[in-house]
Amino acid sequence: MRHLQLSHLDQKGNAHMVNVGDKSITSRMAIAQAEILMKPETLDMICQGTMPKGDAFACARIAGIMAAKRTFELIPMCHPLPIESVSVDFKIEKPGRVYVKAALKCSWKTGIEMEALTAASVAALTVYDMCKAVDRGMKIQNICLVEKAGGKSGHYIRENMDE
Repeated sequence: MRHLQLSHLDQKGNAHMVNVGDKSITSRMAIAQAEILMKPETLDMICQGTMPKGDAFACARIAGIMAAKRTFELIPMCHPLPIESVSVDFKIEKPGRVYVKAALKCSWKTGIEMEALTAASVAALTVYDMCKAVDRGMKIQNICLVEKAGGKSGHYIRENMDE
């Protein structure tokens, strides 16, 4: 049986941060998504700008961008990255579904997937926070990597969003 060496464990099984010092800098991108289910009335309030706390999507967009930049402080084995761009967008599907999409780019020695996933997650959580006074039953689900490019593992595109 072949023994698999995990990249974030040393020979003694202790957690450590991977040394990326000898890796080449390459262009990298990642897109992640989260889904929020809510009452149709809640989505109507967001779209009409009548949410008591203010513009939920504007606040969530800023939160997602800020979260992407701080991912290395939240996820223990993540390296700080020189992020070149972050976009957080929302796709509305009536009657009560919102997709949060976070797209990031950088040129560095390691991937930017965790930053994209963090941005999408925190943006979704912020929508919840901005709307919880009118809809505590909202559900955040299906947080996933949609696409990534760059690095030695190459290009990845999620084929089935339902898995």
